[in-house]
Amino acid sequence: MKISEIYVYPIKSLRPAQLSEAVATKHGFANDRRFMLLKAMPEGYKNMAVCHFPEMTLFLTKIVFPEQDEGEKGSVVVEFRAPGHTESKMLKIPLQPDTTNLELFEVSIHRSTTQAFKMPAEYSLWFSECFGYDVILAYLGDNLRSVLFEDMKPAKGNSWLSTISNTILGSAGPEEARITFADCAPYLLASKTSLVDVSSRLPEGEEMDVTKFRPNIVIEGAEEAWEEDYWGKIEIDGAELTLAHNCIRCKSINIDYTTGLPGTGESGSVLKKLQKDRRVDKGAKWSAVFGRYSFWNSKNRDTTFRVGDEVTVTQRNPERTTWSWKGLG
Repeated sequence: MKISEIYVYPIKSLRPAQLSEAVATKHGFANDRRFMLLKAMPEGYKNMAVCHFPEMTLFLTKIVFPEQDEGEKGSVVVEFRAPGHTESKMLKIPLQPDTTNLELFEVSIHRSTTQAFKMPAEYSLWFSECFGYDVILAYLGDNLRSVLFEDMKPAKGNSWLSTISNTILGSAGPEEARITFADCAPYLLASKTSLVDVSSRLPEGEEMDVTKFRPNIVIEGAEEAWEEDYWGKIEIDGAELTLAHNCIRCKSINIDYTTGLPGTGESGSVLKKLQKDRRVDKGAKWSAVFGRYSFWNSKNRDTTFRVGDEVTVTQRNPERTTWSWKGLG
């Protein structure tokens, strides 16, 4: 098998930047989900995600790396395309902002809390004008969040599950598994073979857009759909990833990216179609599964993954993993 696509999401829940290569670290791809948007509310701020704010899909992103940025330090370029308008609006955000004078505040995603910086007002104002309501742009900086899967704690014994936990966490304890603004894990892997299975549920001529599943790495060449359910470890260019959990799905995969609204017709009911036979995780029995949450094996150093890199399954689990993030799923 091999990597067919790489996606990085510089701003959580906006459209991704598709790259030919990306630096892989134990906390995810460099520049992945280091920014996020929150809606200003009377009582504080509300996290913005596609399932509740489908209009976020109207924002496209591009990463301009320092060597491409004419002497600058790199940037995230955001393009807003409003339905029915021929012109788009553009915004350029520093890839690694100076946080010296920025205000810190608390952000909690799925009960995993961290400190983040409020970006200067000019950036939040641009987004507010596009959305039509007040939002703020937050930057993570060097802060990270805890992974709250119950089973991802150093475990004793010789079971395949305890082996997974100890591989991810090593002897340093659960603080080793740390993530950015990503929902639950540093990486999300998807199989192109399984994507074909999803597309087969749509009318002839329609194909499912893989970016609606928000993967970081898309793998092609699996012999059968859904065989990734049982992958325990994979190796890419000498680096090892542990596939610790399934990714459970919500209504965000039904959104029409051209309108920023819930989809209509067959493409607007993909979640329902998957719920018929993809509720395969006994820890989240009402949720459809697509993709695998994956963690960096801590013995490996940062490396660069490239489209075309060979992917090898080095461990298969005897049964599917079980969802264990309390209050989610």
